[in-house]
Amino acid sequence: MSRTTRTVLPPRVFALADDLSGAAEVAAALGLRGRIVLGPATAPPRDGESVVLDLDTRQLPPADAANAVRAALAYADGGVVLKKIDSLLRGNLAAEAVAYATGARGVVIAPALPVAGRTVREGVVNLHGTALHTTDAWRAEPGAAPVSVGAALGGVPTRVVPLATVRAPEPALHDRLRAVLAEGYHPVCDAETDADLDAIAEAALRLGPGIRLMGTGGLASALGRRLAQVDQVDQVDQAAGAGAGAGLPGRDADRSTEAERRHPTGTDTPGPARADDVSPAPDGTPSRPLLVVVGTAEPTAVAQIAQLVAAGAFHVPLPAHTLTDRSTRPTLNIRTGVGRTPHGVTVVSIDGTHAVDPGAARGLAAGLAHAVAEAAYDSDLVLTGGETARRVLDALAVRELLPLDQIHHGAVRSRTADGRRVVTRPGSYGDTDSLLRIARALRPGLAPPSGQPAAPSVQPAPLGEPT
Repeated sequence: MSRTTRTVLPPRVFALADDLSGAAEVAAALGLRGRIVLGPATAPPRDGESVVLDLDTRQLPPADAANAVRAALAYADGGVVLKKIDSLLRGNLAAEAVAYATGARGVVIAPALPVAGRTVREGVVNLHGTALHTTDAWRAEPGAAPVSVGAALGGVPTRVVPLATVRAPEPALHDRLRAVLAEGYHPVCDAETDADLDAIAEAALRLGPGIRLMGTGGLASALGRRLAQVDQVDQVDQAAGAGAGAGLPGRDADRSTEAERRHPTGTDTPGPARADDVSPAPDGTPSRPLLVVVGTAEPTAVAQIAQLVAAGAFHVPLPAHTLTDRSTRPTLNIRTGVGRTPHGVTVVSIDGTHAVDPGAARGLAAGLAHAVAEAAYDSDLVLTGGETARRVLDALAVRELLPLDQIHHGAVRSRTADGRRVVTRPGSYGDTDSLLRIARALRPGLAPPSGQPAAPSVQPAPLGEPT
């Protein structure tokens, strides 16, 4: 078969996420050359590129969220389409799922995220082996957790594909997916391991055009592994001048090398930038401050901040009422005023002394962004919580990020157009040393917490390989 007639996997990936930390997580999981776009979309992905679009719909009314999904799908010009959903089934999942399924031959749904202990069995999400709806994972949400994936998807008709079928020898899974779709249902696939997700991604891609994918960063990783695997085969075939194709629609054009795909920068630089490429000031401190903005109410955030402070960071807790009241909103100057630190690392958080109303999340994030905006303009940034990350970058008029690598699972380091580093991380992710690990990746000279020996520097994980 000549090179002009053989087929390869679709050259474009277009992924949608409802918040920025989720979009970055998917970009890292895919591990493909591409961009994170802070929506709305204005153009489809270019050939050979992945685009992950942050729809910023997590806190919107359901109807508005659905409209955003429909508008974005107008730019899904061929290739693979993926809708990233929250592994705890939060957000406007029902409304967005209905909009996402409209116009598709079918949607293959796989919400498991094994790396974070989030699995699916019999159509029910389990958190470290316990059914989601029996845990307190939704403690900051206004309602109760759904009892199943199907219940979370509302009006989308679904059928569960059990784990036994997912793990059965092929073509059992592929045939089952086809049968469910033929009956007018969308398959919800059980999964407990990355191997399960690999099987689901493979079978779904073989279903052909018109099939959309819906899942977490776990499914995105499986998709990225599959695309990279076929890309390697494609390069070997090209070198040999012939070879069998992958059996899926594609294009005939030059493809990026594996190194470019797994370590994307979006520019002509050869790979990810160094973590410590900030030029130091004459006194040896980094010329660009590091600003850590913690916008999550997760209990682990307190311990994460404590470790960072013990390593020399300056902590500025801001009372919630000052963030929601425009007349009292503070501003932060980390070069000359409150928040200045000799280590160049400042962490800002919402004072958790008093309980915060879950319905105030968007207003708090906006207030937090306003408070740190002046300091953020010339700083490298660590932003936890998708709502907080988006509001801060909106305040800075940042419209695109180029993903570089993962410091740990979900903590994605990206670059802005002006060369600053931005690390985003979902609020619910990370062990107690998460913020310290991130800060030390960006500032390798940062001291360990008092009384602890210096830990060896951790090599960031290549894109698509969670740690």
